[in-house]
Amino acid sequence: MDEVRDRIRAFLSRYIRIQDLPDDADIFALGLVNSLFAMQLVTWVEQEFDITVGDDELELSNFNSICAMVSFVQCKMVAATKE
Repeated sequence: MDEVRDRIRAFLSRYIRIQDLPDDADIFALGLVNSLFAMQLVTWVEQEFDITVGDDELELSNFNSICAMVSFVQCKMVAATKE
């Protein structure tokens, strides 16, 4: 979990210039990123973690915070190992 969080945090730090961003901070509600960035984020998550984000998974709640992304990625990775 720490590795996934660290990789997500490192990616976000290239675009969000806030020190000590809480893992549960809603980056969209805070206005730190926009909808265009959301698509970039989804693409990065797919490539970085070798997962596929389905159309039904393109929900803001899966990508609006570091915690949400870590949970989403971990669920996808666990599901992939069961296939």
